[in-house]
Amino acid sequence: MHYSNRFCEVHEKANQKAVDANRGTAHQRGYTRTWREAREQYLRLHPLCVACYKLNLITPAKEVDHIVPHKGDMKLFWDQTNWQGLCKPCHSAKTATEDGGFGRWKKRGAG
Repeated sequence: MHYSNRFCEVHEKANQKAVDANRGTAHQRGYTRTWREAREQYLRLHPLCVACYKLNLITPAKEVDHIVPHKGDMKLFWDQTNWQGLCKPCHSAKTATEDGGFGRWKKRGAG
């Protein structure tokens, strides 16, 4: 049995299903066609990953990140000053740090 997460494989799947059920669908969280269009426009205007750029790396941004997690607050969700372009690895690492992914505990104050 593999225990890289907080739960064994069987209970990790059950836990993830419970988390997903409480979270709602992507559409319910605001990730609609309107979001996809706004996201594409933002990435056209901001094509580089800001985290990589700070390290003097030039990497295309593939995802639009909410700098401060919106947690359902649609005003914060649509506030473009709260958006940044990130590459997939940087976005995954940031999300895992904030949300407690990859077997990490949720960061204090993040929710």
